[in-house]
Amino acid sequence: MSGLLFVVSAASGTGKTSLVKALLERVSNLHVSVSHTTRGQRPGELDGVHYHFTERGLFLSQVEEGGFIEFAEVFGNFYGTSQSTVKEQLSKGHDVLLEIDWQGAGQVRKLFPDSRQIFILPPTQFDLRQRLSNRGTDSVDVIEHRLGCAVEDMQQYVNFDYIIINDDFNKALHDLESVVNANRLTLKQQAIRHESLIQKLIHPDTDQT
Repeated sequence: MSGLLFVVSAASGTGKTSLVKALLERVSNLHVSVSHTTRGQRPGELDGVHYHFTERGLFLSQVEEGGFIEFAEVFGNFYGTSQSTVKEQLSKGHDVLLEIDWQGAGQVRKLFPDSRQIFILPPTQFDLRQRLSNRGTDSVDVIEHRLGCAVEDMQQYVNFDYIIINDDFNKALHDLESVVNANRLTLKQQAIRHESLIQKLIHPDTDQT
């Protein structure tokens, strides 16, 4: 598999979804893997675009069959990433991005130790509370529960390769794009993606001048 696998994780309300969306508009040949979930569909969400909304029984059956690279239960709902879809994209040389929680990132790390894992942090807990409240989609109880879990989630930053602080959105987006571009320029990746060019440069035909 010649494609790169990127993982982006964060505590709820940190802004990772907005960053990932903006990144996909700026970076070519980067494919986001749409997760499967058992949670309800929110207003404005499209099945197959934001998530594959899956019935709970079917989801658990796919878990038993080994259909997910990673899966986790978050706030009473299951989320998972299709194994066949990701492997197919990587085998074609496409870079793949997973927007998942830290539990799923840990599972991916075991199966894909070369994955590049990025953790997004908010500038303050106050900002995190504001972002969760401004969504307008969750009840006060749900918001308080999410805030209660946020500190525990953010403690997982030590298991990631890159840390990005989402204080200024444009700067955070630039940092995220820089991580992707830098990893594409490593010796290993360039040797694979430009093998033909490199061979011509270091082993020129004898009849060429």
